[in-house]
This record gives sequence, C-alpha cells and structure tokens, in this order.
Amino acid sequence: MANESTALKKPHSLSIVVPVYRGEKSLKAVVEEILAQRDRFEAHSPSIELKEIILVHDCGPDGSDEVMRQLGRVNLIVKNVWLARNSGQHAATLAGMASSSGDWIVTMDEDGQHDPAAIPKMLERALKEKSDLVYGRPINPPPHSITRNLASRLTKKIFLPILTNGKVQYFSSFRLVLGEMGRSLAAFASNDVYLDVALSWVTRFAVTEDVTLREEGRKTSGYSARSLTSHFMRLVLSAGTRPLRIASVLGGGSFVMGLVLAGAVAVRKVWYGFDVVGWASMFSLLLIIGGFILLVLGIIAEYVGLLVRTAIGRPLYVITNDRATGPLYRD
Repeated sequence: MANESTALKKPHSLSIVVPVYRGEKSLKAVVEEILAQRDRFEAHSPSIELKEIILVHDCGPDGSDEVMRQLGRVNLIVKNVWLARNSGQHAATLAGMASSSGDWIVTMDEDGQHDPAAIPKMLERALKEKSDLVYGRPINPPPHSITRNLASRLTKKIFLPILTNGKVQYFSSFRLVLGEMGRSLAAFASNDVYLDVALSWVTRFAVTEDVTLREEGRKTSGYSARSLTSHFMRLVLSAGTRPLRIASVLGGGSFVMGLVLAGAVAVRKVWYGFDVVGWASMFSLLLIIGGFILLVLGIIAEYVGLLVRTAIGRPLYVITNDRATGPLYRD
C-alpha cells in the first residue's frame, strides 16, 4: 500500500523544448519566466517536476547562440542542443524531443508569446481526457497581420481535418505531448515532415486547452511569406498520398463535367446551330483546366522531390557540439 501511495504521488517530470532561431532579444526572458514558475509547478496538483529546459539552436542570423551559452552556464537545468545547419522549426523541435527525458514534453516558441503558467492546465486537461497530446488554443487573436491570421485560420479549418483524419482539429506550436510518444516520433520522422501531421499518425486523439497569447518579444517575425508558403507545402506533403487522391477526384469530376458540357454543345449544334462565339468563355475554361493540370503536376513534382531527398539519405537534422568549442574555433 505504501508503494502504491508513493507511486500515485510521484510528480510528472517535464521537459520544455524551445527551438531557437532569432531569440537574441527574447530568449533570456522566456527561460527566466519558466524558471520562475518552477515552485508553482511543484505545488500544483498533480505536481510537476521541471526536469530540463532544452534550447535547440537552429543556426539563426543573430546572437542567440551566445545567449544560450550564458543561460547554460548559469542554470544547470538548461540543456543546449546545437544543429549543424538551419533545419526549420519542426525539425529543431523534433531534435529537442529526441534529446528529452521527461514524462511529458512541452514545446514553446522563443518569442515569449506562450505563457508557461498555462502548462499545469494543459497537463490537467491531458489527464482528464486521457489524451497524450494537448494544444494550447488561444482565446485571443494571434499578434500577427490580418492576412497571416486569416490564412492560418482557413488552413486549420479546411485542410487540417482532411490531412489528419480528424484526429487533430487544431494545432499550434504550444503543445504538451507524452514524452515517450515525442521521442519515438523523433526517431522515425523523415525528411520535410510536418510535426503536427506526424503527431496525428501516432496519437489516438488530440485535445485543446484555452490559453492567452501575448505580444512577441521581438520586433520582426521569424517567418517570411516564402517560409510560410513552404510551411504550408510541408503540411500538404506530410499527409501522404491523400492530396493526390483529392486531386484525382477533382480531375475525375472535371472530366465528367467536360463530357456533359460537350454533349450539351453537340445537341445545341445539331438542333439549333450557333455562330462562332464564346471565345472569352472558352479561353477562361482553358485557363482553369490548364491551371488545374499544372497544380496537380506541381504536387506530383513536390512528392518526387521528397522521395529523392529521402532516398539519398538527407537527414531531417544533425546534432553537433557547440561550434564555439569545436576545432573550427580552436587556436
């Protein structure tokens, strides 16, 4: 009975993973805020043991690396992971997951938008719903442009349920995931994987917990329009062959519609006849059909590129030692 009681009171160990790209101005405040929540975590029911804060350097263009070194020297709980090159947020997050050891993994952004005080609520939600994946769902609009917020909302409403078989209805970079699941996923995730789609492969279902987003702790976003487009394409490609199936269905529908319209035109020609008109509508139709064909070819080309990168063994990420202490900077 005593052993059973001790097991019930065992705290949930927590690894917090923070991918770092442009965190020179905001990262120190984020880590200090997490550390300030440590006593609150331990006093919470269920109690949480903050085991480690894993900072993953994604080779950004600023001085984030030096900030990470300073934080690692001052706080033993801070563990730095160094990537060989810029691999993207999702790959950096998976590298941090692979390096973790806690019962649970929380992923957070470097810019201070995510409040670590919400972590106990997310754990409560996971235990209540018996879910191994919880997303922080903001109750206020993200502090981004109207265009970006609208595109993000449409993606999550329209594409996500289709691409994840309904297991994930919402996603964000503020996540709480079972540690063994995160580490297992990091072990087999392949090139250009979209993390949230990959999580839908291994989870039974995901739930959300309401959180409040704060203003970013930096002036410029780490995402350009080009990187956001690449982000979306990775989301589509991570869904496997489902986009190709959707394109096939749309193509089949277009073919059937073309047959019907061709029959209608033939009947009209035989019975009523008509002058040579309709160039504008015909040209528009050709543009639509041609655009659709090019879209499908583009999707196929992306898949071929993904297969080539995987076949030649291109890794998702490579973890190295801190370059500042390696042979390149040794006198």
